[in-house]
Amino acid sequence: MTRLMSGVFAVVAVAAGAYAISGLSGQNRLPENPLIGAAYAQDAEVDTSTITEMVQGAEDAPVTLIEYASYTCPHCANFHTGPYKKLKEEYIDTGKVKFIYREVYFDRYGLWASMIARCAGPEKFFGMTDLIFKEQSDWARAGGATEIVDALRKIGRLAGLENDQLEACLQDGTKAQTLVTWYQENAEEHDVTATPSFVLNGKKIENQSYESFKALIDAELEG
Repeated sequence: MTRLMSGVFAVVAVAAGAYAISGLSGQNRLPENPLIGAAYAQDAEVDTSTITEMVQGAEDAPVTLIEYASYTCPHCANFHTGPYKKLKEEYIDTGKVKFIYREVYFDRYGLWASMIARCAGPEKFFGMTDLIFKEQSDWARAGGATEIVDALRKIGRLAGLENDQLEACLQDGTKAQTLVTWYQENAEEHDVTATPSFVLNGKKIENQSYESFKALIDAELEG
């Protein structure tokens, strides 16, 4: 399980030290630096209501399951290629569970992946998420920042996004800053200290086997 860094400023410090934008242009241009600005979030008003919740399942489902995940977290990738698919088939698609996916940002690479996934809109978000997790071992190890963002661009193009659309999403600094603030608010609300983490009908639970998820969900359904 991947542990979150303690405190907002720890995240910001790492991000600030990692970013290096040096006159790159065209397809090699790195996204702007949104995480550094998070250091000043306490002094600025950021309207996080503009961030779309990514939801699957019936709105009136009796059980709500929130997942907090990072696109750079191997355990999150394992969840999405394993238990998630069974949960979707048995509980989400059958109207028993409303599933909400919320991103966690350990680093700029996870943020960039999130911006690519959201670029396609809510209708394609979960398909993009599946693809990003499926290819995680490749893009996350592609090399430095330039190589990683180029690998993410390729995933976006595979999903049907045009180059101009991809660049507009990646260079949207306001959206990136809002996503970071939104993540911080969510993490504080539910005391998210690791990924993947889950909130089942308001109660925080840890990552576990499908059988354990099933037992917990069935108990909620039985009331």
